[in-house]
Amino acid sequence: MEIELPVRQLLDTKALLGEGAVWDHARKIVWFVDIKRRHLWHYDPDTGSNAHVEAPDQIGWALPANGGALLCGLKDGLHVFDPRTRDFDKLADIPGESPANRLNDACTDPWGRVWFGTMHDEEELSSGRFYVFDRGEIRPAGPSGITITNGPAVNRDGSLIYFTDTLGRTIYVADLTADGVGEPRLLVDTSRDFPGAYPDGPVVDAEGYIWTALYLGGRVARYSPEGTLAATVAIPARDVTKLAFGGTDLSTAFVTSATKNMEPDDMTRFPQAGSLFAFDAPAPGFVQPLVELA
Repeated sequence: MEIELPVRQLLDTKALLGEGAVWDHARKIVWFVDIKRRHLWHYDPDTGSNAHVEAPDQIGWALPANGGALLCGLKDGLHVFDPRTRDFDKLADIPGESPANRLNDACTDPWGRVWFGTMHDEEELSSGRFYVFDRGEIRPAGPSGITITNGPAVNRDGSLIYFTDTLGRTIYVADLTADGVGEPRLLVDTSRDFPGAYPDGPVVDAEGYIWTALYLGGRVARYSPEGTLAATVAIPARDVTKLAFGGTDLSTAFVTSATKNMEPDDMTRFPQAGSLFAFDAPAPGFVQPLVELA
């Protein structure tokens, strides 16, 4: 079950809340964020070059879009980021969202839609829910009444979408089509396999298996499409937050981590916590579709 793979520390940012790893296939770089420091990072695995910009507010994710921009989920709504000018431009508010909520995680589907979730910033109220951004239109879609949403994640052909309720320790799956999303159904209660950990950012590989980071779990886990635990990979960080596939053949797993809830003794045990990591995955990912902005 536990796969012993060499895990490489790529970049030591000591992120408070590293999240949102995504592979930019056109630029051949990884984008990721430090939500609490409002940092949008990029990392080039070929050269090791990296840099960050400061967003106008807490930033949960950044996804490559058509035309070369990034669509970003900030606490106050959706923004478009131009990597050439390093400017953020507000695109839209999230209708009906409480100012106490923020955006947390997101993915694209084969139709260029963006699926994303909101959550209570203090992680106390069940005020979060999922939405879809469809060429300028934002509408609720998927589960609601969640304290910490994570994902969604969509499989390769766009037939399934996965939603994570982190504090509920559950991952749901629903059918997906060009017309919308079906009724979510429980895929797995991760507490049966990891009673002390919480499922965080998910992603699907090319074989249809779901990978989830494990906050307080020190690893990532791979589940079958039927919800059976297939493998785990240990990560040298306690609070693992998100995984993304990238690299030349899309078989490098890039992993983010966090430090915001760690005490000095925890940092002594996990001195690389908050870093961006990588390992060679047993199965590749697939190219994530670009966001269709309009």
